[in-house]
Amino acid sequence: MLLVAGTTSDAGKSVVTAGICRWLARRGVRVAPFKAQNMSLNSYVTADGAEIGRAQVAQAQAAGVEPVADMNPILLKPGSDRRSQVVVLGRPLAEVDAMEYGAYKDSLRAVALKSLERLRASYDVVVCEGAGSPAEINLRRGDIANMGLARAAGMPVVVVGDIDRGGVFASLYGTLALLEAEDQALISGFLINKFRGARELLDPGLETLHKLTGRPVYGVLPWLDGLWMDLEDSLALDSRRGALPENAGTGQSLRVAVVRYPRISNFTDVDALAAEPGVVVRFVSSAAGAGELREADLVVLPGSRATVSDLEWLRRTGLAAALLERRGPILGICGGYQMLARSIRDDVESGAGTVDGLGLLPATVEFAREKTLARPVGEAYGHRVDAYEIHHGLVTVDGHQTSQPADQAGPAAAVAQVEPFLDGCRVGAVWGTTWHGALENDGFRRAFLADVAAVAGRDFVPASGVSFAALREEHLDALGDMIERHVDTGALLSLIEDGAPPGLPALPPGAAP
Repeated sequence: MLLVAGTTSDAGKSVVTAGICRWLARRGVRVAPFKAQNMSLNSYVTADGAEIGRAQVAQAQAAGVEPVADMNPILLKPGSDRRSQVVVLGRPLAEVDAMEYGAYKDSLRAVALKSLERLRASYDVVVCEGAGSPAEINLRRGDIANMGLARAAGMPVVVVGDIDRGGVFASLYGTLALLEAEDQALISGFLINKFRGARELLDPGLETLHKLTGRPVYGVLPWLDGLWMDLEDSLALDSRRGALPENAGTGQSLRVAVVRYPRISNFTDVDALAAEPGVVVRFVSSAAGAGELREADLVVLPGSRATVSDLEWLRRTGLAAALLERRGPILGICGGYQMLARSIRDDVESGAGTVDGLGLLPATVEFAREKTLARPVGEAYGHRVDAYEIHHGLVTVDGHQTSQPADQAGPAAAVAQVEPFLDGCRVGAVWGTTWHGALENDGFRRAFLADVAAVAGRDFVPASGVSFAALREEHLDALGDMIERHVDTGALLSLIEDGAPPGLPALPPGAAP
């Protein structure tokens, strides 16, 4: 076993864990990823209907194994700054605030350790990913994801630091120094991530860090352009989008604007669009982007963990008005689909009761207390579509034409026929579905984009031969290559097989218990 911790969120724990999984799988090792507690709005449904974080799904793909609930037994899905839905072994348990969550810690620790035990019994190696930073000493007493897990399982720990942020040596040293002596004894060494520059200028710092801590730097991982992977939250969206492929398309490019509301979820849905040659994806997160919503060839309203709240944000920022003024294509996915409806009744997620939707699709939404978790299969544009569903909102589509007056602005302004679209509907230039992952189906994606281009009046022809699944595999292979080329893999194997080296020095004063 091995725990990959980090000095901060987005230090690179997820990609390092995936890279180690791919490297071990190549060696013929049966390996599984594990993250005891994950806070993320990007999730996925396993084959047996459990909801887990997307990062663990990508890590399972790197390991070449089927993702299961035990790989992420506790998933926290924030609905506001203070409240989160607690998902345990793939099923919603409760909605709690930060203080209420403490009452669940003991029982959740037992769940996490039991999941880890089952994985250890089924696989040769389990590579664990920490959460946030192990040096969050205000949370140490109830920790179940970092040093609390490592100490309970007797697991060696490697700490990843992000040199691109600056201050990496202080972050690595300080992370170690703030821990209790018993925790420090499990911190076996460091990895430096996202390095770009002259290695010879870095070496003196590596030597000094080793002398100060008694722990080696096992590797310096390079900044990899064009590399991306499923992330846990929207904090890293800006840097990630810059890393998505930018290939030249045939004819004109197709401009896609994605609305980034405060509680955006499953924004991984648009990765397949961004990977398509000639498609340019940009995120709009403020009133300043209203013009971009009006001018884009396609606007995507993605999922939301707080549909009613994010809909109100759309109106407050003026982005809702920009959407209603559009005459070009709009695609709503899950929460975004719900926002396009005429009305939303929500006594579950927000408790707001009935509120008006944007009215661009002839549908009503009612939130159910039981969450829908499914892996549907369907067909659209003559192509098979495999997808997954995660939602409380149930959408009912009217079986007749829209009733909007012909002089009303918006892409569905004129009376138009309601057409089926996956599990949802299409009216004119507006599409809606609750299905996530549909755009990862290559044939469907290209046919949909061709239709969008025709409606938008763009001379855009989707490229043939682009396989999103193959692209994902290439990126996971690149992570495996990164570990093999830039990490002391012999030392990693020793940690995995033998545990933390004995006699590692403790740095005073350590954190108070």
